Amino acid sequence: MIKVSVMYPNTPGARFDHDYYRDTHLPLLKARMGDACLYYTIDKAICGRTPDEPAPYIAMCHIFSESLETFQAGIAPHAEEIVADIANYTDLTPARQISEVVVGH
Repeated sequence: MIKVSVMYPNTPGARFDHDYYRDTHLPLLKARMGDACLYYTIDKAICGRTPDEPAPYIAMCHIFSESLETFQAGIAPHAEEIVADIANYTDLTPARQISEVVVGH
């Protein structure tokens, strides 16, 4: 299993609409990818290492798929639409990482 992490840096003054991300963007991604997206999670930042320290990322999502090939086949036909939707909820450029899930739930 793989996990695709998409992380949005916590940049002062940046725009990020958490409601749109939760209610529209990620459901759009899941609808387009179908079974290639087993499930996803969304993280909304609270703080960094201490309660007074800002979190390094304002939000993250983690998309789980059986394999890199399955993920790529599921996202490729819809990548342009999904990327174009980013402007509807943020002006940030996300960082992405693909990882092998070694231990799961």
